[in-house]
Amino acid sequence: MTTLPPWAERPSRAGGLVKGLLLTLITLCVLFPIYMVVLTSLSTQEAVTEAGGLVTVPGELSFAAYGELFSGGVVSRSVMVSLGVTLVGTTISLTVTVLAAYGLSRPGSLLHRPMLFLVLLTFLFGPGMIPSYLLISSLGLIDTYWSLILPGAVAAFNLVVMRSFFMNIPAEVTDSARVDGASEFRILLRLVLPMSKGVTAVIGLFYAVGYWNSFFNAVLYLNDNAKWPLQVVLRQYVLQGQSLIVGQTGNTTIAGQPLPPSLAIQMAIVVIALLPVLFVYPFVQRHFTKGVIIGAIKG
Repeated sequence: MTTLPPWAERPSRAGGLVKGLLLTLITLCVLFPIYMVVLTSLSTQEAVTEAGGLVTVPGELSFAAYGELFSGGVVSRSVMVSLGVTLVGTTISLTVTVLAAYGLSRPGSLLHRPMLFLVLLTFLFGPGMIPSYLLISSLGLIDTYWSLILPGAVAAFNLVVMRSFFMNIPAEVTDSARVDGASEFRILLRLVLPMSKGVTAVIGLFYAVGYWNSFFNAVLYLNDNAKWPLQVVLRQYVLQGQSLIVGQTGNTTIAGQPLPPSLAIQMAIVVIALLPVLFVYPFVQRHFTKGVIIGAIKG
């Protein structure tokens, strides 16, 4: 009789009930703050004043905060900057990571061991802020969008995970393609990548979330406020409490309608920053176990 490990055994009815209650409690603890943020972003000045801050009980709802944010201005521009940096950066990072990981996964590739040693060395030593700034400045990237992409274009962890996954692909598959005359680039495109959809999707998500949530490079390298990504706007107007100018100076109404409360505008910025990750994550969540755990523990 085969004995299953404790974590693989079927839980008892009481154990299943306790797990269900704990998971429900954890889910509520995660969702309730999001619920308050979304509800506050949709609330009027009267509802915010009555609640004394974040709104927990639905009252009169209004999309005025979102309408004001997307009517043109700082937030609209920062959303476009973040989307562009995320799309371009993820494409570049994923392409370079796949090519480098495949090359390092081939034992006979040129400078295989020295290059792998340099990649692993970055786990232990970082360049530091001042040398990084001097390098970006010497390359003429200060106050350009490339300063938000190139410094973190390749993450050593993602590269090592993808390399480990490639190394576990049966050698017979690639050897048979070589016998048929396929080049290494063709083997990568036609055989290796279709077999690595899971890990590629997960690594792509890691890069996309990293670019979307990044703000330190923008604070460090961008002098023009018009080039700020959304996370810097979030930091300036929500975390640091700076005033977000809406409407015309001195006006309390727009087209006869009262201006949305500043707290609702701040929470609307938070919601806008959360939405892309919340929409993308469910599509790649099922690949996490297969794509990351298998690629990390094998090889």
